[in-house]
Amino acid sequence: MDKTYQPQDIERTWYEKWEKSSYFAPSGQGEAYSIMIPPPNVTGSLHMGHAFQDTIMDCLIRHQRMLGKNTLWQAGTDHAGIATQMLVERKLAAEEGKTRHDLGREAFIDKIWEWKEESGGTITRQLRRMGASIDWTRERFTMDEGFYKAVQEVFVRLYDDKLIYRGKRLVNWDCKLHTAISDLEVENKDQSGHLWHFRYPLADGMKTADGKNYIVVATTRPETMLGDTAVAVNPTDKRYLSLQGQFVELPLVGRRIPIIADDYVDAEFGSGCVKITPAHDFNDYEVGKRHQLPMINILDPNGAILTRAEVYNSDGSLNGELDDRLPENYHLLDRFDARKRIVEEFDQLGLLEKIDEHALKVPYGDRSGVVIEPLLTDQWFVAVADLAKPAIEAVEQGDIQFVPKQYENMYFSWMRDLQDWCISRQLWWGHRIPAWYDDSGNVYVARTEAEAREKYQLGHDLPLTQDNDVLDTWFSSALWTFGTLGWPEKTPELETFHPSSVLVTGFDIIFFWVARMIMFTLKFTDQVPFKKVYVHGLVRDQEGQKMSKSKGNVLDPLDLIDGIELETLVEKRTGNMMQPQLAKKIEAQTRKHFPEGIAPYGTDALRFTFLSLASTGRDIKFDMNRMEGYRNFCNKLWNATRYVLMNTENQDCGIQGEAVELSLADRWIISRLQETEAQIAKHFEEYRFDLLSNALYEFVWNEYCDWYLELSKPVLWDEHASAERLRGTRRTLVRVLEAILRLAHPMMPYITEEIWQKVGPLAGKTGDTLMLQPYPIAEPHKIDTQANSDIEWLKGVMLAIRNIRGEMNIGPGKAISVLLRNTDAEDERRLKVTESLLIKLAKLDSIERLATDADAPMSATGLVGTMEILVPMAGLIDKAAELARLNKEIEKLNKEIERLGGKLSNEGFVSKAPAEVVAKEKEKLADMQAACSRLSEQKASIEAM
Repeated sequence: MDKTYQPQDIERTWYEKWEKSSYFAPSGQGEAYSIMIPPPNVTGSLHMGHAFQDTIMDCLIRHQRMLGKNTLWQAGTDHAGIATQMLVERKLAAEEGKTRHDLGREAFIDKIWEWKEESGGTITRQLRRMGASIDWTRERFTMDEGFYKAVQEVFVRLYDDKLIYRGKRLVNWDCKLHTAISDLEVENKDQSGHLWHFRYPLADGMKTADGKNYIVVATTRPETMLGDTAVAVNPTDKRYLSLQGQFVELPLVGRRIPIIADDYVDAEFGSGCVKITPAHDFNDYEVGKRHQLPMINILDPNGAILTRAEVYNSDGSLNGELDDRLPENYHLLDRFDARKRIVEEFDQLGLLEKIDEHALKVPYGDRSGVVIEPLLTDQWFVAVADLAKPAIEAVEQGDIQFVPKQYENMYFSWMRDLQDWCISRQLWWGHRIPAWYDDSGNVYVARTEAEAREKYQLGHDLPLTQDNDVLDTWFSSALWTFGTLGWPEKTPELETFHPSSVLVTGFDIIFFWVARMIMFTLKFTDQVPFKKVYVHGLVRDQEGQKMSKSKGNVLDPLDLIDGIELETLVEKRTGNMMQPQLAKKIEAQTRKHFPEGIAPYGTDALRFTFLSLASTGRDIKFDMNRMEGYRNFCNKLWNATRYVLMNTENQDCGIQGEAVELSLADRWIISRLQETEAQIAKHFEEYRFDLLSNALYEFVWNEYCDWYLELSKPVLWDEHASAERLRGTRRTLVRVLEAILRLAHPMMPYITEEIWQKVGPLAGKTGDTLMLQPYPIAEPHKIDTQANSDIEWLKGVMLAIRNIRGEMNIGPGKAISVLLRNTDAEDERRLKVTESLLIKLAKLDSIERLATDADAPMSATGLVGTMEILVPMAGLIDKAAELARLNKEIEKLNKEIERLGGKLSNEGFVSKAPAEVVAKEKEKLADMQAACSRLSEQKASIEAM
């Protein structure tokens, strides 16, 4: 093995070998275990969330593969309707100066397929870099031919079951992209805005309880008042009891609208009167349905005021009675320009009561960056009530279990308050809705036009036009667990691997994806889609902030793996920024946090870091310091292997069943290995990847490397050791290390495979790859409680001696004598079996026992249980020199204690500094006071000598 661990030299080579050898494919043997990858967007590239999630899935699949399961990790990508269409539209404009409308629908879709074939595989290449052992031979795409067939089948069946319908409903409308979008594609931003208070004149000479001929309504969107169809008050509000059922004259429009009573209104907020605009506000839409109010749409798809309003009844049917006229001076005016003009007109008319500053959340399209408008449009919907009931029961009855369990409550909360799902999108890229229209607007739903004519007995001469809309990408991804396995055909894969074993996902899409998969899968397969849902938190920076380009805290997983120079990192973070001031700020932050760029850590260190952070919390705070520590962990394992190979290669390791004699240390490490294997099995079962990684880390670093390797040296270096004793220790060295490699492989696949190729044969293992070796299973009969307690006693004695050396500044190479006092029979027994180890490892001249009441020379002392460990100081240290050194240290500490004390007693500092800064300074002062106290005690001990 090379002297130093260089991850870049081994990672790509091993992945190519694994994939080429088809190790990722199902074995066809054993119980089935399957995971369906949450399909990343085909436009995407690997971000920290992907890397975190895929590390967990790969850890699970590698573990189950090594347990002998018939494993399938299903690969695939999502066609990402809006994102892909936008990307190709921008590319088309930049390269050819054309729009999609210049090309036409079919030619534009051909362009998208060309892009997909050339550039759509970025994220799958990056997943390979992460070591993801996915069966790439089965890779699916949500727009491939087989999946398209499944989507059509589901749509048609749901329509025939009256669970899909077309209707006029309120949706999130993107005025730039001209499409409905889902809630998940809406980004709510906190902004400072205004609350305009308008006077609405009362009709028919009515007056309020305090004699006013108007009521005041408040709004953050004045432009929508052109579509008001009511004013609402709380039914119990005494101020407006006499006005309930009366009318107001809507200013500017002249529309007479009713005053209604509804519990939605908060009587304590503002004037207690709320304008109701059912066609332009989701809450108002619900109020409108309850009171059967008409819906008046005033906006076109661009967000401009219509020349004539679109007026509908509360059920979505056309209303031909109400006046649809809008003020002429607003025709085709942009919504925000209309807002300004409306406020000006209200002011001129004396109807502007006041304007308040107001903090509000404004919805933006995450792709387009424009303000989203609630808009009344014709869309396709799934009626979810009947689908939700069995989906709720599946979780209630335990057929599907959430881990952690508390996420079941989030699931139930959403599922018991479901609204019908808008599934249509006004895009060209996606699954085109399998519905056809005749010239009269009649709709015919079928898989093909030919099938529509046959199904509905239509003549061949009747012109039919297919619906231009496509399906929401969440519709096709809801079929993911069964559509990827060949449904609606009854394939062997569907029979073998469905339901899948576990879904790994973030809590933010439990409703958008998880719930919809459960509903659709139960409906079409009579099975649950998965048996468990492991819900993880979202990856944030080490301060808990969301990672975003505007904050300059985004980390690229591949930069952490391969390293990146500072200037390249700065350019990467600021290169495309349109705001110079923001770019400067981010550049400064980058140079501060990464003054030397990012060193290459390798995939294994990144994966282990992710697993160590996978707790049950909702936030995953990524800490670069942890990653540094786990890179050191890889180095530790590498260097330990070099020590083992140096002492076992070309040596008799007893792997053919030769007689061996196990030392106390051998028995102890074998025992601790069994206990660690049992711990790891438990943590895998409970999806506690943080505890799993910690258990492995503690065993490898602290027990195998720091203790066992040291305890092996007295045996290996003993010229008088028997062949059986040497053979026993060598065999233990390689067998425990080989078991460690198998334990660690699901977490750290590359370094473990590289080392195993050297260690495996020494331990008697055969095979071409570690990834197909059996996963270690604890053997309880090998747990040796006596060896465990004896070694713990030995460690206690050695640590006590090390502490004394440190406190008294006695070099580790200086031999010392140790006295033991107050020993019991068990201490004596343990001393007998460990004395030779203690003398060699603790660098002792001798160990002597003192009677319990015997006097001892001036000594430094330590305790192990009730046994005293005494190290006589005479002749070990230069008393004068040591006192001089201690005085200097104490003086230095006292000066710093005085400085910090003064700072913390300064009221100006304490009141103005951030709380965390003050707390840190107090903690620093306490640490220094404790250190000074220890040094003073040490000084007193030496002075007494």
